[in-house]
Amino acid sequence: MAKDLGASSPKYHQIVDKKRSYTRFLLTALCCLAFYLIGAWQNSSKVHIDSTTVSYSTGCGALDFQAHHSASATAASKISSSSALDPSTAPVPACDMGFSEHTPCQDAKRSLQFDRARLVYRERHCPPDSEKLQCLIPAPVGYKNPFSWPKSRDYAWFANVPHKELTVEKAIQNWIQYEGDRFFFPGGGTMFPRGADAYIDDINSILPLTDGTIRTALDTGCGVASWGAYLLKRGILTMSFAPRDTHEGQVQFALERGIPAMIGIMASQRLPYPARAFDMAHCSRCLIPWTAYDGLYLIEVDRVLRPGGYWILSGPPVNWKLHWKSWQRTKEDLSGEMTAIENMAKSLCWKKIAEKGNLAIWQKPKDHTDCSNGPEFCDKEQDPDLAWYKPMEACISKLPEADQSEDLPRWPSRLTTTPSRISSGSLSSEDSFNADTQLWSQRASYYKKTVLPVLSSGRYRNIMDMNSGLGGFAAALSMNSKMWVMNVVPHHHQHKTLGVVYERGLIGVYHDWCEAFSTYPRTYDLIHADNVFSLYKDRCEMKDILIEMDRILRPEGAVIVRDQVDTLNRVKRIMTSIRWQSKMYDHESGPFNTEKVLVAVKTYWVGSSNSTL
Repeated sequence: MAKDLGASSPKYHQIVDKKRSYTRFLLTALCCLAFYLIGAWQNSSKVHIDSTTVSYSTGCGALDFQAHHSASATAASKISSSSALDPSTAPVPACDMGFSEHTPCQDAKRSLQFDRARLVYRERHCPPDSEKLQCLIPAPVGYKNPFSWPKSRDYAWFANVPHKELTVEKAIQNWIQYEGDRFFFPGGGTMFPRGADAYIDDINSILPLTDGTIRTALDTGCGVASWGAYLLKRGILTMSFAPRDTHEGQVQFALERGIPAMIGIMASQRLPYPARAFDMAHCSRCLIPWTAYDGLYLIEVDRVLRPGGYWILSGPPVNWKLHWKSWQRTKEDLSGEMTAIENMAKSLCWKKIAEKGNLAIWQKPKDHTDCSNGPEFCDKEQDPDLAWYKPMEACISKLPEADQSEDLPRWPSRLTTTPSRISSGSLSSEDSFNADTQLWSQRASYYKKTVLPVLSSGRYRNIMDMNSGLGGFAAALSMNSKMWVMNVVPHHHQHKTLGVVYERGLIGVYHDWCEAFSTYPRTYDLIHADNVFSLYKDRCEMKDILIEMDRILRPEGAVIVRDQVDTLNRVKRIMTSIRWQSKMYDHESGPFNTEKVLVAVKTYWVGSSNSTL
């Protein structure tokens, strides 16, 4: 007979305790499931962004993302309210207004410490960690969202780039004109007084600019980048660069217009691009001493030109017999310079294909089979793609066998055709490349549908991908003419994929995100960061990277960050301290993937008009 357990029995209490434990466990599990489902439902909400209002909707109401286009009084209230979102996160202060156009690695004062020979002082010279600014770069008073493309090609707000110097210095050449509250860019240039369009038509009479054969171009000493601006409608994407020098803000103007450009110079270091990157390179009175230092600068152009690529020169000494008086140089001087350029081009086995008016054009050979009378070939052990703080070398990078037998398909077919660097087996497999292309197509669709629905609307023109890999994200967006992508490949990454990016007909640059990027503040509308913070977790501070992202991002610009959820939680807290509003989303594959997507918007605020450096 079973023994009756009374209420006073110890065993009775053990059974009751077990039942209570099971009940508590079940209730806890149900609560966790409920909170998870609520969180997943909230994270499926959408972000609504336009040129004046940025907000996102959740099941708990809407946060205010209203932009306030006013002076410092309103900015102060935005600062106060944003810091209140997370009291435990100390807000990063605003820098003095004197830093409004601060370029940390091309700082004018710092540059004076370096050698002026070969213009080394105008190269990148970044501050040590102890001297990095721990403050946010302010926008100038009256800052407005730039004009939308294509209107931005011709107009920019004066308040955004308040410099009239070029309107005086280049008045005759029609670079830029000041009209009330804005600048107008007529499309003129030093060597194209009839405008960039007519100048490009002259080139088109010699080279095939519209059939997709030429896709990527390099403009050395670009001015306000009108050459690159007018090549865009011909399907050619140009990387324009110029130093930060006495031509105040030329690269800043270019990016404000929505044209790819960066601060750079040909001095002692290789350009930060891979070998065999560009289909065409251009110099229009760029003032580069092409034959100096044993032709080192032409050798560098040879390195970055694709096999069969073209080099275009206009301005001194081309057509010197007509212009020698206006250039205020002697016939002997100009004739000697032209002869030296001709001889150097021959030593590189370049073929001169035309000299017409103010234009001279050479073509690089498709192979080096018959090239033996010029500079020596570089050692086979040297990687011609290495270009981050790498000194220029007076040797020719011999063309690899893959390029001796293959020509690139025409644009846009080359975007999805397996690049030779992949098919040769030096980087990845063709299957991996195709899978990556498909993956980023799916991810871009997810962004447009769920994370950032206005991605394709023209709201964002200048886009940066901080860790571009094979260029999949840019490829997924590239057929939209309203946007372009600066693909960045971290120089220390195990796979040097920037050459693949260029073979696809895209553009980009090597960089180290422990340092500042070679651009002005407020020059990008959207920044994409795929696992950047995991990649740099043992190299530099997460906060420093985010402060640099804030420097180059326009007010009301957006950021998409992909990473592991624990990393993104840390990123999100720092975003609050730099006055960004942010929202976490699930991975496109669903909520059970530990990688998440964090979207953020930089709030609008400006500096104080009476602040000085």
